[in-house]
Amino acid sequence: MAASLFSKAPPADVKGAAKLQEVTNLLEKLRIDLKEKNLFPPQRNTLLEHLKILGRQPEDADPLYTKEGIETLARHSFESNSPTTSREALRCLANALVLEPCTRQIFVDLDFPAKAADRLRNDNRDDEFLVSRILFLTTYNTNLDFEKLIDEHHLADHINANISRHARQFSKSSRKTSGVAGDETALSETLKLLFNITHYYPARADVFSKSIPNILKILSRRRIADPPLQPPVNYLINSLINLDLEDKKAVHFGFNPVFPKFDQKCNVERFIAILDKAVGQYPDSELDQIAAPLVTLLRRIYEFAPESVRKYMQWSIMPSDDERQQALGTTNTLSARLLRLSTSPLAPSMRENISSLFFELSDKDATSFVHNVGFGFASGFLLTHNVPIPENAMEAWSNGHAANGENAAPAINPVTGQRLDAEAPDNRPPMTEDEKEREAERLFVLFERLKKTGVVDVKNPVEAALHEGRFEEIED
Repeated sequence: MAASLFSKAPPADVKGAAKLQEVTNLLEKLRIDLKEKNLFPPQRNTLLEHLKILGRQPEDADPLYTKEGIETLARHSFESNSPTTSREALRCLANALVLEPCTRQIFVDLDFPAKAADRLRNDNRDDEFLVSRILFLTTYNTNLDFEKLIDEHHLADHINANISRHARQFSKSSRKTSGVAGDETALSETLKLLFNITHYYPARADVFSKSIPNILKILSRRRIADPPLQPPVNYLINSLINLDLEDKKAVHFGFNPVFPKFDQKCNVERFIAILDKAVGQYPDSELDQIAAPLVTLLRRIYEFAPESVRKYMQWSIMPSDDERQQALGTTNTLSARLLRLSTSPLAPSMRENISSLFFELSDKDATSFVHNVGFGFASGFLLTHNVPIPENAMEAWSNGHAANGENAAPAINPVTGQRLDAEAPDNRPPMTEDEKEREAERLFVLFERLKKTGVVDVKNPVEAALHEGRFEEIED
């Protein structure tokens, strides 16, 4: 057996032939130890520690990513009687599966995922973190049958139990900004695994329904951090998306945990508070990735929410009457920031999601949608989704009638959503006839170009006016 090149931990920057030789030597010693048990636990742990350092970069570490290398690490991970040795090996194994995706199928072919699922039974946060990460990685680039792990190795039960353990940290009296760092990372890995399983096996999502109340409990009893969608909050939100929030099968609870009896709107209130903080703290490009699932979740909940919760969502998210003192989207309220995001070129997912949210909060009625957000914000969504634009979309409207015979409520500008009586007076001189003619020509050209794109079937208003005889000849 070749001697190690390093008596102490290898330097982090070792590379080339020296690194390759050291990795080969370490794996050989660990492989022989599996047969002969010739190492004391501290020696074994030291070898694994050195291998972990060398395995942080895949260059010149090829033996780690072979079948023999993965088998050696996996056996020390799941067959060792020492928790310390097992976890050191698990760290090496997890690094290998991250850095070289081809090793994930090797791990599956060696039939170790079943042992990994069994290990999740342990009430230990290091085991939870490492094993959940390894199983999460095998959801990509492998043919692993997770249904078998659920049915024969109780994978869903172990995941639900781990989430329940995390939820017990959050009592009614505590409002933690965060938990213990190790616990937080373990919870994040568990939630990522749950999300991927429910994404790839939607028919089995109901086996995780027991975790819905605990996920909601953690979300509701944590203080909202700055920024608000850092782990594990983003993973808590993501994990809910594929679950049966509507409780269609009605076998898990006697009530819907999304709308608890003591306060039906409390969870929605928390989601909206997180969204409010998020759109004020992240740039548009980051929001597109990190906040889009939260908007998707709110849209899902609105579909089956009780009427009182639906009303609350409309009141919290839609522009208020007070905002109509200015053009919609120009203030710093939640609705204004969402409206601006709905046109942001840097956030295509959020743009679509937010417009859909406003449309659904308008009960999918195009006229109400235009009235609620203004034609300027509504028109693009209606055109791209082939929703007929209301004939009166460009007419000023009133948002109600005053009582006791008083004057009707102020009229609203249909394009900007602003009250007409709050608009700044236009002190510009009226257009001359030449200016009107040039503007009509410009509009004619623009509508002709729009027609040629084929994106939307639009009738040129100048052409329509000409055909209807609404043009008159003006003498020179």
